[in-house]
Amino acid sequence: MKHFNNFILASKSPRRKQLLSEAGFSFKVKTIDFEEVFPADLSVEKVAEYLAVEKNKAHRSQFGDELIVTADTVVIFSGQILGKPKDLNEAKKVLEILSGKIHSVISGVCISNKDKTVSFSSTTEVKFHELAVDEIDHYVSSWPPTDKAGSYGIQEWIGLIGVEWIKGSFYNVVGLPVDTLYRVLQKEF
Repeated sequence: MKHFNNFILASKSPRRKQLLSEAGFSFKVKTIDFEEVFPADLSVEKVAEYLAVEKNKAHRSQFGDELIVTADTVVIFSGQILGKPKDLNEAKKVLEILSGKIHSVISGVCISNKDKTVSFSSTTEVKFHELAVDEIDHYVSSWPPTDKAGSYGIQEWIGLIGVEWIKGSFYNVVGLPVDTLYRVLQKEF
């Protein structure tokens, strides 16, 4: 088993940092400001990987020869990306939309060193139970989800009581498909 130590995680997400730490990786977090924009005609299923690749390119220009890992996660419902809510009211509306329904969570990941770049996407389907208004209110007031795509964190209370089932990687929904990342690092780097 190869060990990948001292790579750069170019992400401000505390959840990605926590997942990699729990998996035993040794890494540094370094980030630069990056505007998350993508072509309007890009398929919603390709947005997360596109943004991960673009973030990686931007960080590569700053951090030279080091191994760099970037990621982006999007929540898709009914063909539309549900981004991070701008406030708690928007978060409530998004959770009301997702209540009792299935949505997709796609994380795109890009890994590069000075010699090569590899990117991939991981998709997980999530179905919520019907959520009561007071459950949604309790969640958004107790665990403000304004930094989370789709207005929720599956590892928080709403995931514990509200998720009926998932198909795919749980950790992908948290924000990083660690299992696939590990295997790509083993095979490609």
